[in-house]
Formats: sequence, C-alpha cells, structure tokens
Amino acid sequence: MFDKLAAIEAKYDQLSAEMGDPAVQADTTKFRTHSKALAEMQPLVDAYREYKGVQEELAATQELLKDPEMRELAQDDLRALEERRDALLVQIKLLLIPKDPNDQKNVVLEIRAGTGGDEAALFANDLFRMYSRFAERQGWRIEVLNMSDSGGGIKEVIALIEGRNAYSRLKYESGVHRVQRVPATEASGRIHTSTSTVAVLPEAEEVDITINEKDLRVDTFCSSGPGGQSVNTTYSAVRITHIPSGLVVSQQDEKSQVKNRAKAMKVLRSRLYDMEIQKQHDAIAKDRRTQVGTGERSEKIRTYNFRENRITDHRIGHTMHQLTNALDGDLVELIDAAVTFFTSEQLKEATAAETPA
Repeated sequence: MFDKLAAIEAKYDQLSAEMGDPAVQADTTKFRTHSKALAEMQPLVDAYREYKGVQEELAATQELLKDPEMRELAQDDLRALEERRDALLVQIKLLLIPKDPNDQKNVVLEIRAGTGGDEAALFANDLFRMYSRFAERQGWRIEVLNMSDSGGGIKEVIALIEGRNAYSRLKYESGVHRVQRVPATEASGRIHTSTSTVAVLPEAEEVDITINEKDLRVDTFCSSGPGGQSVNTTYSAVRITHIPSGLVVSQQDEKSQVKNRAKAMKVLRSRLYDMEIQKQHDAIAKDRRTQVGTGERSEKIRTYNFRENRITDHRIGHTMHQLTNALDGDLVELIDAAVTFFTSEQLKEATAAETPA
C-alpha cells in the first residue's frame, strides 16, 4: 500500500511541476486535465503526507521515553499521536477505494408495482412520493418520463432525477421493497404483504454508450389515457425495441412524437449502460474474496411495516422506527447507513487484497 502511496505522491509532484510550464498553461485541454487529476489526488496526498509527519513525530517521541524526566509527558503525546496515526490509516484506505465513475451522474429512477395487486400499486405510489420528497429536500430536479396509473396507485413510473451526487446517494436503493400494512379496503384488519421494485440507473450520455440506428425498431401508435383529444388521436406515442438486447421502451406522455422518442432514447440508453455495468460487476465478483449479498436486483432489501412504524434494511441489519418521516422524504438515516455499510465492505475487500494469502 505504501509503495502505491509513494507513487501517487510522486505523480502529484510531477503534475504540480508541469502546471508551471508555460507550454502546459497554453494548452487548455492539458491544463484542465492536469488540474482535475491534481484535485482528485490532493486529499489522498495530503493524508499520506500528514501520516508520514505523524510517523516522524512518533519516532522522536519514542526517543523521549528514554529520558526519565520527559517520560510521563512523552507517554501522553505518544497516545495522541498513535490515535492520529490510526485515524489517518483508515482515512487513507478509504481514499484508496476506487471511485465509482457514475457517482456524479443523474439518475433514471424506475418503480414498478410487484405482487399484491392494487395494494402494490398504492405502495409504488408511496415509494415514488418518498423519493420525490427526498429529491426536493436535496435541491434536485425530478422529471417524470413515463407513468402508468392504476386506481390511485402506480403500475410503473420512470423519472429522471438531476442533481449533485444523485447516483452516489441513491445507488443502493435498487431492489425489492416490501410493505406490510392493513389495506383501506380490508374490513377485518388483516395485514397484507405487497412488494414494489425499485431500479436506480445512472443516466447515460451518448458518449457512454453508442446505439446503432439499425439495431432499433421504432413503432408509433395512438396514446392512451389522459392527455386530451389530440393525444389520443395522433400517432405521438413511441415504442422503441433494441433488437440485440430485446429491451423495449415505450413513451407517450408528450403530445410530440419527437419528444416522446427523445425521452424513450434517454431511458433506453441508461438501461443499456446499466446492463454493461452489471456485466462488469458480475465478472469482478467471480474473483472477489468477499461479496456484498448476491448483488441481484431481485433480492428483498427493505421492509416497511406500518403497524410498528418500522423500516428494516435486511442487507445491513438496520432498523428505524420513523416510517412516517421516511415516507415523507426523510431518508438521510437509511441512505447514510447503507452507504457506510457498503463502503466498509469495500474497505474490507481492499484490505484483504493488500494482505498475502
């Protein structure tokens, strides 16, 4: 690990020196690239340099222990320095964890009603409201790309969430969400269990994934549902089939066929990008010593129990009794707990990789 840190520090010093070169300053692209690289390396380099300084202070303090008159004072300093050294080691290991290149991306959020009929659709609606409120609290922008209503609930909704660190905060929300509550239509007071699925996809730009037009089949049809006479009588709705993958995306919210196609392509591109990410993750997982769950989207990640005002995240063993607040968008505790847990797992993997078998 320390050889790697020394190499990163040397690279940082090299780039810093090059930033003073007039030729680099005149090259806008190179100057921007160097600036970005330095900004990314600086937290790690700063922590590493502080760690080396603490190590030097520790060596000097240990020498003072040999002096009977300085021993008591030196022991106090030694304890403080050892605590700081250990904290810096943890910080350095966290900084060495590879950054997820998608963390800064916007999110395509997909919520679908699962088992449970109308109650599942109502729960899907609750989940969409929950994430919408959370997005508002973060100052993010949310745009509905497609929605299919069902008697007060939602069969399916696809929305774009735009904002700082949106994917990094929401990426662990993907999976099956289960609700346990007494439906409004249940006269006997019996608790029903229903599910809805949530998928959080990083928004893919055209530079992330290339789609060939020859691989697409585009069908147009009359929109159904609300929207006025013109929506229902013109061929504004669009269905795009990506032939190689079999993915199908439909869009009919807009009166314009062009706008519907653009929205459908945005969703298709993100789904294809997510498929590529999953392929990479699956390949890496085969060689991992430690795995976080199965990684499958189908696994139940969370239970919302209304009678107990409880939410339990089964992946991380975290329970909170503030269900009402969470459904109103107060998800900070749940999301922070998930991020902390999975970051810890990544740290364990990184540490295991540094330790000889």
